[in-house]
Amino acid sequence: MKAKLEYIWLDGTAPTQCLRSKTQVRHDFGGTLEECPMWCFDGSSTNQAEGNASDCLLKPVAIYPDPGRTNAFLVMTEVLNADGTPHASNGRATINDDDNDFWFGFEQEYFLWDVDTQLPPGFPHGGFPAPQGPYYCSVGAANTFGRDCVEEHFDICLDAGLNVEGINAEVAAGQWEFQCFAKGAKQAGDEIWVARYLLERTGENYGYAINYHPKPLGDTDWNGSGMHANFSNGAMRDLGDESVFTKICEEFGKNIERHISVYGADNDQRLTGKHETQSINEFSYGVSDRGASIRIPIGTVEDGWKGRLEDRRTSSNADPYKVAAAIIKTTKEALV
Repeated sequence: MKAKLEYIWLDGTAPTQCLRSKTQVRHDFGGTLEECPMWCFDGSSTNQAEGNASDCLLKPVAIYPDPGRTNAFLVMTEVLNADGTPHASNGRATINDDDNDFWFGFEQEYFLWDVDTQLPPGFPHGGFPAPQGPYYCSVGAANTFGRDCVEEHFDICLDAGLNVEGINAEVAAGQWEFQCFAKGAKQAGDEIWVARYLLERTGENYGYAINYHPKPLGDTDWNGSGMHANFSNGAMRDLGDESVFTKICEEFGKNIERHISVYGADNDQRLTGKHETQSINEFSYGVSDRGASIRIPIGTVEDGWKGRLEDRRTSSNADPYKVAAAIIKTTKEALV
């Protein structure tokens, strides 16, 4: 039996990396990561190498069945230089979480984007729909746009074994969200990127591109798109100590630039202090406060200060690997 392996990687496009992929056919493939060979590609075509030394390596790091193709698998990879060292674009290699102590839940918002009109579905050409309000978690053709694409993507993710925990229509017309959770920062990043890949591919069937820009509708009274990062480690989950959360939040406040630098390009257009955001240059935290940089969920408090925090600053176009690496670094520094 011949199997199709779709190798997926992040290119070197700046400031926001793009997904790339190509297919390899394997004979008598058993479906395990160990059977996936190292592969190479032309880095000069992906902003990752010069033409006179163009080979970059693809190291398989996760594998999932591909429900959209026959006898096929999705192989998430990280990019290495020809000598086997991590490429400068490889955010996954910067994560310091070898014991998988950190758990992450990412809330990925995005806009469906009609390739013909260059607008989200639900937006009339040359104008705007009714103001936001009825679209969040909506139902019905008057307020909900693109559900067929979103539902197909949801099913494909579940069939692939991704831990997608839910979907919902978001605050603006044509804006949606899915949530992924994983025990382990690298796995969480893998799952978001593969889910993004499947969303892009599903959108092809409907004439939709996927717009991850944090404020694609410009300076208008429409919400931007984020990728809220929910996180915890063993101390947060087990100790039941309010001071643990206070120390972490205070440490985040001391390292604004570390986080904002990897929380997504053009995030200043979204983090304005409006539309459920804190200003990009300020830091705050509070229980149930969706206008804060970090929200302490009420469930964490009610469970005796055992649980998670939510960094609400992360934009929809951020690399979850780099986001996780920054969160882990700051959290560990807070609890030394």
